[in-house]
Amino acid sequence: MLTDSHCHLEMKDFDADREQVLSRARSAGIGRILTVGTTLRDCRKAVALAEKNPDVFAAVGIHPHGAGRIRPADYDELKRLCGHSKVVAWGEIGLDFFRDLSPRKIQMYRFEEQLDIAGEMKLPVIIHDREAHTQVLSILEKNPDVRKGVFHCFSGDYEMAKKCLDLGFYLSIPGTVTYPKSERLREVVKKAPLDCLLIETDAPYLTPQPHRGKRNEPAYVAITAEAVASIRGLTPEEIGRRTSENAARLFSLPSDNS
Repeated sequence: MLTDSHCHLEMKDFDADREQVLSRARSAGIGRILTVGTTLRDCRKAVALAEKNPDVFAAVGIHPHGAGRIRPADYDELKRLCGHSKVVAWGEIGLDFFRDLSPRKIQMYRFEEQLDIAGEMKLPVIIHDREAHTQVLSILEKNPDVRKGVFHCFSGDYEMAKKCLDLGFYLSIPGTVTYPKSERLREVVKKAPLDCLLIETDAPYLTPQPHRGKRNEPAYVAITAEAVASIRGLTPEEIGRRTSENAARLFSLPSDNS
């Protein structure tokens, strides 16, 4: 069984064929999918999607792009959504200093704020870190109660990976590991402990090399598993099993999707 530990099935990109996308994922051996809200509206959709499908789980939180628009009432509703049994994480949250769609000071303040809420909700966190490695690590180091979570779409080098692992976080490997210029990420995959790795699509984004230029979807996590297997000298089945076990451990997923 494979687990897509991070995608965005609730986004409008899948409105026209969501059921077919899920069907293709199941046919490809994807046993569990974590769909991750980034706005309050999409968090509602993610939870509804998880409620409808036994193999889909949800995460809720506000992406750094929307940090400047958060209202106190938004947190109240997100906390309410956390009461649903299919909500298994808080995220994705963090910092994005590449696109800078929210002021950096506000991003940092809201990141710390949401780390506190995740602790209150007793949920692991899903970290978004783009061009903000130093700042993300600094904030996490100041919050010692938050030591359960994952750096999604990990984009740092192995030295950065070691710091994340030392803090107790998992690393999630996206389809970019298949890109010709992703030698730095392949080095991380080669050296990092296997029991700390997850695999993901981040669909509809970051489509792996064989389908690059098209919309990504959960079925393609099998391609990432094959790439990781090649790097580690293991079979795709072993990578699927081990990364699924890691995801189940991190997100407290049931063994039978019930």
